[in-house]
Amino acid sequence: MADTTQRITKEAARARIEKLRDTINAYRYEYHVLDAPTMKDEAFDSLKHELKLLEDRFPDFITPDSPTQRVGGEPLEEFVKVAHTRPMLSIEDIFTAEELKEWGVFLQKRIGEGKIEYFCEGKMDGLAVALRYEDGLFTRAITRGNGLIGEDVTTNVKTIESVPLRLGSHTRVADSSVVSATRGEVEIRGEVYISTRDFTHFNAARAKAGEQTYANPRNLAAGSIRQLDPALAASRPLSFRAYDIATDLGLTTHSKKHELLRALGFATDPTARVCDSTDCVIDYWQETEKKREKIVTPLDGIVVRLHDTDLFERMGVAGKSPRGIRAFKFTPRQTTTKLLDIRVQVGRTGAVTPIAILEAIPLAGVTVSRATLHNADEIERLGVKIGDTVIVERAGDVIPAITGVITNLRDGSEKEFRMPKRCPVCDTQLVRKEKEVAWRCPNARCESRRLEALTYFVSRKNFDIEGLGPKVINQLVDEGLIADAADIFSLKQGDLEQLERFGEKSARNLIEGIQASKRIPLSRLISALNIRHVGEQTAIDIANHFRTLNVIASATAEELEAIEGVGSVVAQAVHEWFADVKNREFLTRLTDAGVVSLSSPRTGKALAGMTFVFTGTLLALSREEAQEVVRKLGGSASSSVSAKTSYVVVGAEPGSKADDAKKLGVTMLYEKEFLKLIGAE
Repeated sequence: MADTTQRITKEAARARIEKLRDTINAYRYEYHVLDAPTMKDEAFDSLKHELKLLEDRFPDFITPDSPTQRVGGEPLEEFVKVAHTRPMLSIEDIFTAEELKEWGVFLQKRIGEGKIEYFCEGKMDGLAVALRYEDGLFTRAITRGNGLIGEDVTTNVKTIESVPLRLGSHTRVADSSVVSATRGEVEIRGEVYISTRDFTHFNAARAKAGEQTYANPRNLAAGSIRQLDPALAASRPLSFRAYDIATDLGLTTHSKKHELLRALGFATDPTARVCDSTDCVIDYWQETEKKREKIVTPLDGIVVRLHDTDLFERMGVAGKSPRGIRAFKFTPRQTTTKLLDIRVQVGRTGAVTPIAILEAIPLAGVTVSRATLHNADEIERLGVKIGDTVIVERAGDVIPAITGVITNLRDGSEKEFRMPKRCPVCDTQLVRKEKEVAWRCPNARCESRRLEALTYFVSRKNFDIEGLGPKVINQLVDEGLIADAADIFSLKQGDLEQLERFGEKSARNLIEGIQASKRIPLSRLISALNIRHVGEQTAIDIANHFRTLNVIASATAEELEAIEGVGSVVAQAVHEWFADVKNREFLTRLTDAGVVSLSSPRTGKALAGMTFVFTGTLLALSREEAQEVVRKLGGSASSSVSAKTSYVVVGAEPGSKADDAKKLGVTMLYEKEFLKLIGAE
């Protein structure tokens, strides 16, 4: 906007400054507390710029709570130690529903008769700080420290837009609670954090600039506050969420504290809930964990406390934690356990994969007793031995993997593992081709390969036959009812009713599912055929290019290689598969059984010729949904980064693919940019 401050009178400037501050504070409240902004960021920045120009010209009107005063001052030489008026105590952790119920019984015994209510909210994974206000004006921010003494981080916290510099500055209307909170000293407690969305954008921008990226939002938030330059803190996407008022304002329940916090201008957890039983708390905990990937605030559990503030105080403190509060942590995504054994598994393509047999542990919502070790090279890289204490990770639905070994816990009883030389199922000599990491069983008739291929054939992304899982397939093979996938479509209800665990209804449902799967998109049929090197995307590319199964079967290796994204190795594998007489007979039997392949045309070409790789967690849609959108728009979705990759889409907590993109110079998009590209802003 044009600079009109040079023509304004002093009195007019005073009135304009007051209105600008009121408007900016109101917008700050809409944005950070209500999550319902009414203006674009560009307009908001323009108002702040005008206010800065007016205050530069009329410095007498600058006040400590002005929005322009969030960043200022020279870097500090050191942090000043400050004593807490009330100890900032830690919260005792619990990890299971049983522990929660035991705590509930303990509370009931101490309280006696009467119904207990609990207040639940998300437990943020950030840095706890206490904010002090004097007559409504922000004066000091202190870290938790040791609970009794913390560090003064006022200049850094002052840069955070979601921290009000004056309580209730967004509104002229105030009830008695708001009035009492703006008189004398009041202390607000909460968490400084960086949202997963902001963290993803911040890291992507640094990667584009060739700068080092950060491992997680919690460390970045804590590091930004606990450094001496406020300008650096201001450059980081920090946020603040309040969870308590440490000052006694006569509020009888914790939910009333949250209501007052919002009225004063603080963001609080919008999902917070009052529960009348531990069962209700468990429901809230489970719901929050399920939604964890979609919630931009980084959470590692929920906080459960007595809702009644008087009861909470009466319960007192045990050790360093109040008795009336617990942190109910989510099941971990990384944990440690004992590696009991290593066995090998023969997959559908013959690849022999070492599988770790673990001492069972809860991990990311499930009990885990197995994890992949990928291949012999990975075992050598990790230096893992049978008997080791290992680090296990699980993300989303991905099979758990061993990512590290705690070698200093070894006692000398650990044993080296060596890959077998022969297939453990069919005793065929294993082979390892040059430039490949996997050892393979070359016997196409290997029983393990056959069972794995059958399971893959009917899996969700291929024929998607509900009720036909690995156990049922093994049962059908053992009973001699099927020898290969084509036999599945000849099964009758009577064949199934005679089997253990099958009744009339379950047999009828499975037969109906098999019949319904017979009409299948060509790309999914190609994927189901278990052709070496052909994954979901390659199958789509081949189907879209040739349109019918007969044309694909007749294609030369050169014609296949001409398809974008299909190299010579893949082309040769496809050509050889269709040239095999037994495979052609298998396709004929599928056709005779009524299987029909449907060629589904693309719905658009906006992304034609582009290849996308996704890493991290997307917030607006799942990775599978994003890949499907890319394909519908004519693009390709790959699982690995190469020089031919067009874009790497970076979600929250990205993996090594982001580093690969940086090394290869591949353009990285964060989610907002990707949504804009596909027209889904």
